[in-house]
Parts: sequence; C-alpha cells; structure tokens
Amino acid sequence: MRNIRLAFWGALVLLSGLWLSAEPSVFQSANVFALRAAMMQYSGIVAIGCMSVAMVLALRPRLPEPWLGGLDKMYRLHKWFGIAALAISIVHWLWSETPKWATSLGWLERPARGARAEIENPIEQFFMTLRGSAEGVGEWAFYAAVLLIALALIRQFPYKLFYKTHRLLALVYLVLVFHSVVLTTFNYWASPVGVVTGLLLAAGTYSAVIVLLGRVGAGRQVRGRITSFHYCPGVRALETEVEVPEGWPGHKAGQFAFVTSDTSEGAHPYTIASGWNDSERRITFVTKELGDHTSRLRETLHIGQEMKVEGPYGCFDFDNGQPRQIWVGGGIGITPFIAAMKHRALERRTNPDHCRRPVVDLFHTTADYDEKAIAKLAGDAEAADIRLHVLVDSRDGLLTGERIRAAVPDWREASIWFCGPVGFGEVLRRDFAAQGMPVSQRFHQELFAMR
Repeated sequence: MRNIRLAFWGALVLLSGLWLSAEPSVFQSANVFALRAAMMQYSGIVAIGCMSVAMVLALRPRLPEPWLGGLDKMYRLHKWFGIAALAISIVHWLWSETPKWATSLGWLERPARGARAEIENPIEQFFMTLRGSAEGVGEWAFYAAVLLIALALIRQFPYKLFYKTHRLLALVYLVLVFHSVVLTTFNYWASPVGVVTGLLLAAGTYSAVIVLLGRVGAGRQVRGRITSFHYCPGVRALETEVEVPEGWPGHKAGQFAFVTSDTSEGAHPYTIASGWNDSERRITFVTKELGDHTSRLRETLHIGQEMKVEGPYGCFDFDNGQPRQIWVGGGIGITPFIAAMKHRALERRTNPDHCRRPVVDLFHTTADYDEKAIAKLAGDAEAADIRLHVLVDSRDGLLTGERIRAAVPDWREASIWFCGPVGFGEVLRRDFAAQGMPVSQRFHQELFAMR
C-alpha cells in the first residue's frame, strides 16, 4: 500500500509543482476572473493527468506491477486516480460556472476585456478556431464521465453492465483529450508541465484505443478447456479444472487470472487454486456464489467448454524471506493458500530434502461449513506440512489477532499473509501494528477487488 500511496500523491504533487513553475504569479491575480482562468488551467491539467494515468493502468501493464505490489494494488491505484479525476473535474466545472452565476446575480462584475494580442503562431490560431467546439463537447464529456465513474463506484450496479459501460470511459477520455489540447494555455506546451501533460495524453490516448478495440491483456491470453468441476453446497463454491495446453507460462502460488466463459459478461478475476505442473498443464479455480454470474456458473459451465484465460497476475507469492509465516484466509480468500499448499506439497514430493521452507500456520475462518471441503483442505495442509486452524463463525466465534498470537507464540518472527474481506484485514493489520509488528514489511494483504 505504501508504494501506491507514493505513486498517487507523487503524481498530484508533480503535476501541481510543474504547473506552479509555469504560473509563479498565480496568487497575485488581479481579480476573481483572472484567478478563475488560472484555476481552470490548473484543475484541468491535474484532472486529465489523473484520468490519463488511470487509463494506462487499465491496460494491466507488467512493468509497474512488482513495484506497486501486484495487479490488485494497481487496480486500487486505478480507482484512486479515477475518483481524483472525478473530484477535480467537478472543481474545474465549478470554477467555470460559479463566476458566471455570481455575475448573473449581480454579486460580481466582469472586468472590461481589453484588445486581444495578435496571434502569430499558426497552430495557436488553429486552436483558437476550435475553442467553441472544445468547450461544448468538453462539457458534455464531463457529464458523461461523472455518470460513468459514479456507476463504476456503485457496488450494486451489475458487473455485466459495468463491464460494458466502463469501456465507454475510453471514448469519453478521447473527447476530453481534444478538449484539453485545444484549451490548455498554448505557452504551456513549451514548458515542463506541457511536456509531461503531452506525454500523459499520448499514453492515455494509446491506452484508450486499446480498450476500445478490446485488446487489453491480449498478449497474455490463452485458450483453455474445462476438464472437470465439483460443487461444494455447504460453502456454495465451485471448483473448476481447466486444461491450458499451449501458451500458459506457468504461475506462482497465490497469483490469479482473468477468465472469460461468457463474452457478454467479460473477464472475471479468479485466484488460481492449484500449483503448476508443466507436464499436466492444468489450472484449478475455486469460485464462490457471490453474485448473478458466479451463482449461475454451475449451470452454465460444462465439461469440454472452451474459455479464455489471461494472466498470471499478482505478487501475493509468499516470498519475503521470513522463516515463519502466518496465513489467514477469510471465506473464499482461502483460495491462494490452497494453491500455495498444493505447490508446497509438490515440492515436498520432488525435493524432500528442501530445508529452507518456512514454518506455516494457516487460519481459515468461514461463515459457511462443508465437511468434504474442510476435509480436502485438511488433506492439503497435511501434505504440505502446514498446521491448519479452522474457525466456523457460528461455532468458534470470530478470529482475532489475540487468538492468532495465542496459537502462534513466535508470531513476532513471522510475516502475515492475508486474503479475505478488506475490513477484516485492516482490523488485523492495526491490531498487529499496535503489538509492535512492522506491518509495512510483514503484513501482506491481497486487495482482491477489481472495481
């Protein structure tokens, strides 16, 4: 989380600092309308900059993923930049409209406008002829962006519709690029703020075109075929095994993939619940019935069905060098730990003398209970030489940091790997931080929320 905060605030500070270097006398503005012009430029540059970064992150780029801590963190950053773009765009619109309202009510008097300086640059002259169009389409694009971003933030809005409407933001973004290029103060383009803004607009435009063409992640997609599936009614989860005969590069335990079984639904992210064996080339996904799409999977999927698998993604890979680890899987958050246990069991069979393996306690807390599913989990834990603690909410109560510390006396030497409800993870993080654990280095949390 530290790196995505650094990236977010660093981008805002960078754009603000570059703009101030181009407008050092902004706070000496002669009147409200002069300040309004400056603030519209500032808010416009920062808003389109945030939207540009969000558009680039929508491509799921590989390069920044390790530094940002995985695609789950990148999507959190994408969301932050989207919200920032929305908020700053509203401020931009208010700077545009509020002085007009105040003037119409007689609260402000618009200063007399002097003669315009003659424009000699032919590009600037051309931009001047487009100002009216840029202002008009920019206003409507702003309204569309507000609506589309708001829909993306509403959890109750169906994923199927979200998948289709969210792509429209790429089209809205291209309109806002036109608005920004034409209306940005022309002299800025020869300054550092103009160069950085231009690069962001170019990267964002490329990203928007890729999104509109439906080519996001195309280079990491392979065709798979369902070979088996098993439904566990007690926990309302479906285990699906997919064969990926060609193209899949392999994965680490704890990583996830985007899976498309219905093109009208688009790609859904699922954690991989299996280790990788190159001789068998199969991937297992465990999906819990949490919405319309996942509730229908056991009825719509069938043996032999082809699907598209994209990935692998994520850095939740249990690799931080600590000799002691505590794993916490809340509900369906147990999935990456199943993969880790299977991978570890495979290592034990192929390399029994491997002695650098960390000692692990796995805590699985769940509101649902399925005897067969728990028995299978216990078998995986035994094969991987991992101590398993299963807590059913109605029977055992809630899992707390105190209960973990009581079960693992040497917890101070351990790292914690958490996957489950975000709020639960934050409670555990604060609890262990209060006990002196350096959580920024030792507490690893999968933010498995892609919207």
